[in-house]
Amino acid sequence: MEKIQLNIRETVRYLSHDIGERSCLDTKKLDLAADYIQDKLRCYGCPIERQSFTYRGKTYSNIIAEVRGLRDKKDGILVIGAHYDTVAGTPGADDNASGVAGLLELARLTVSNPLARTVRFAAFSLEEPPAFPTNHMGSFVYAKALKEKGVKVEGMISLEMLGYYCNDKGCQIYPFSFFKLFYPAKGDFISFVGNLSSRAFMNKIKDYFMSASRMPVESLTGISLIPGVDFSDHRNFWKFGYPAFMITDTAFYRNPNYHGPGDTADTLDYEKMTELVAGLYKALAKQS
Repeated sequence: MEKIQLNIRETVRYLSHDIGERSCLDTKKLDLAADYIQDKLRCYGCPIERQSFTYRGKTYSNIIAEVRGLRDKKDGILVIGAHYDTVAGTPGADDNASGVAGLLELARLTVSNPLARTVRFAAFSLEEPPAFPTNHMGSFVYAKALKEKGVKVEGMISLEMLGYYCNDKGCQIYPFSFFKLFYPAKGDFISFVGNLSSRAFMNKIKDYFMSASRMPVESLTGISLIPGVDFSDHRNFWKFGYPAFMITDTAFYRNPNYHGPGDTADTLDYEKMTELVAGLYKALAKQS
């Protein structure tokens, strides 16, 4: 657990402090982030694909690593993704250096002890506006390529802001007031969010997670009319018929630093992030 936390801290600090803002306007910083992610995954022993694509005359990259599972890939793979870009004006520690840190640690743990299913670990560029919510998002480019190649995907998990927690009553807000009747007033939990067609896949992972971790977890399956339900890369896997859900600290429903200059490494809870990553790996290991 100590090594997990140390690695998460290192990644969040490097992306948000040493590099800083990683918006579509600054391809040099995005390339630095992509190189860092690629080098880490290669160091863990993963074969790497650097999927390049263009947007408004500039070139961007998705970094894809594969860890072979014990079963044949024809049985279906898992995709775990996180975006590494930010909006302009923010260092993006929670959004989304935290997700990338989780991605890298899950990859390291999976290399050490492979899962039943093959896993593709995907670091996406261009999740944020102005590419969001268009077909220029890196995750759309990748999901489309999977579909065109006929790759069977059992499900996709999007790691979207994993690090901000609050313990004051009322610090957790919701898109509609009636949600308060069913969900906690404190933001001390992690949330699994998907659509109706992804419910079975999401609930299976949630059940495994709850049996493996002490971390509180809440879930929601809903439609895109609920603000935030499709606000990450999982949305693009829905478009191609793949089950997908998001793991999130609920972003702007909790974190006051969302998309601002205050989204820094020192605002995050690394103990909870460590518990989340360790529990999620154990949950995925339970999959047959």
